[in-house]
Amino acid sequence: MQNLKSRKRRKLKAEINVVPYIDVMLVLLIIFMVTAPLLNLGVDIQLPQSAAKAIQNDKEPAVVSVDEGGALFLTLGASQREPIDADTLVKKVSAFVRENPQVPVLVAGDQRADYGKIYQAMVLLQSAGVPKVGLMSQPVQAEQAH
Repeated sequence: MQNLKSRKRRKLKAEINVVPYIDVMLVLLIIFMVTAPLLNLGVDIQLPQSAAKAIQNDKEPAVVSVDEGGALFLTLGASQREPIDADTLVKKVSAFVRENPQVPVLVAGDQRADYGKIYQAMVLLQSAGVPKVGLMSQPVQAEQAH
């Protein structure tokens, strides 16, 4: 009789084993924590400081940024800043200005950048058909004003 009891079948469990799901969730969490800061990479540009008054404008400007090394970046309206080459810059800005003729076009040149690189960006904008180009700067800090 004891032999029959030891051969008794075990009851099936109707529970879900969640341990593998927790492992997958933790791996995904780590992946997202590592990649999230990489999605918001920007260009470190130190704008020159000036006491000029800010321009009031209703439309989002098109901004061409020139970093310290002379690389070009384009921000059209409210879109993300993207690295761009000279030919693509002329094409995109030309099309953007044709669609929005009153939009301001600004050049944000790093103060450490070579003046020639900023000037080349302005020449590219002129060849794209932009009638007026503005230069961006930062307001003078209170400590440096004295």
